[in-house]
Amino acid sequence: MPIFSERAIEDFPIGNLPFSEHHKLCGRDDVQFHSQAWVSPEDLAHLSSDGPTSLLGAQGAPLAWLGNYPDLEATHTADNSFLVVHPWDLIRANELYVGSIEEDVIEGDVHSMAVIGGKVRIGKGTRILPGVVIEGNVVIGANCKIGPNCYIRGNTSIGDHCHIGNAVEIKNSILLSHTNVGHLSYVGDSILGERVNFGAGTVTSNLRHDGKTHRTMVGDVLVNTGRRKFGCIVGDGVHTGINTSIYPGRKLFPGTSTRPGEIVQRDLHPSP
Repeated sequence: MPIFSERAIEDFPIGNLPFSEHHKLCGRDDVQFHSQAWVSPEDLAHLSSDGPTSLLGAQGAPLAWLGNYPDLEATHTADNSFLVVHPWDLIRANELYVGSIEEDVIEGDVHSMAVIGGKVRIGKGTRILPGVVIEGNVVIGANCKIGPNCYIRGNTSIGDHCHIGNAVEIKNSILLSHTNVGHLSYVGDSILGERVNFGAGTVTSNLRHDGKTHRTMVGDVLVNTGRRKFGCIVGDGVHTGINTSIYPGRKLFPGTSTRPGEIVQRDLHPSP
């Protein structure tokens, strides 16, 4: 997978915090965590010395437990906790975390002609330009330039030193640091790695015409993502030409690029 080839899951940012840091945010020093487990505080609250002492995912995998080893005789099955196995699991984790933010933290500059609905975290040195509309909870890192006339929504997180250009829409996505999305582009239900550059008019498709859940290739196996909305997974350093169109569920591996007007119908691998 493009994202996992560049960094370990434990280092991947969710809401601009490394995945492993979220275990500490749970505030349970008495709990051991599976390194790839996304654990919600609500699920974790069920664990106690009187039992249950182990939290299991929907497929029965131990996610968190008291003591040195999980006790599979004293368990609670999680509602909003799961193992991160595929990149789209990271989108789900980001949805849950960013969606749970209850307070604004605005350290950057928000223009008076920008509109913010929901809760936001905006880092130092970031400028939100006129005409920007932020709807729903959104996390934006430091030293970013957003706008003018952008629409950002749906539990999106954007890393540090990013540029989101004029009239760009970002929906329910994760953008890592030093990534640029050129003007007149759409990114939905997707992950963009570091130092990605989307040329003007690059559009991700995220919905099947028949409304069914998306499937995508993992190795030689076609896997059902379980997601009705799913865009693309883009590795570090990918560049797209202007007016690139990307089919749902496609993966652009690190260092690849597209030509102007290209339609990405299959996963894009680097040349041998």
